[in-house]
Amino acid sequence: MKAEVTYTDVELIAAISDGTDLNRAIQFIYRQHAEATSSFIRHYGGSEQDADDIFQEAVVAFIDVVRKGKFRMESNIRTFLASIGKHMWFNELKKRDRSEHRNRQFEMGRAQNEPDVAELINEIEQKKQLRDLVESLGESCRKILLLFYYENMTMKEIVHHLPYENEQVVRNKKYKCLQQLTGLIKDNPAVARQMQEIIK
Repeated sequence: MKAEVTYTDVELIAAISDGTDLNRAIQFIYRQHAEATSSFIRHYGGSEQDADDIFQEAVVAFIDVVRKGKFRMESNIRTFLASIGKHMWFNELKKRDRSEHRNRQFEMGRAQNEPDVAELINEIEQKKQLRDLVESLGESCRKILLLFYYENMTMKEIVHHLPYENEQVVRNKKYKCLQQLTGLIKDNPAVARQMQEIIK
């Protein structure tokens, strides 16, 4: 059985700098240093996959720093990799938090601004005049409104059912469809009266 190659920090820097046995050097980095960074990431809510991804990015960044001659040996390699990994993971958490915040804001806005329309569609679905109005919006609007309000699909799920590029395009389209429907209802006194009766 072949013995595993080991490196001091100085030898590891040299191997990365001149490219000699780079694969062995990287394997050594993973054996010796991956767990320290990975356990930190898991401790702060990351999955195994998150830990693997972040450590891989940290190794790539470390190799780049070494090859550019910017690694000053002010800390040992384990500490340096852990520091990079922590920084990357906290940045990732911030990005995820911002994304979740945007989604919460959107859902709150939808809850405040759209319930009357959603309730209207659900409550008077069987009334022919309203059905005719929905049909008059066109095929794309009809499909979006049905999938969202009747099938309770998310924007992400709708993207997979309809030929739109991304969730934001679907949101914009749905908003325009709701505006059109609201305008048609206002222009149709009979349906408007039905709506008033339902939401009293």
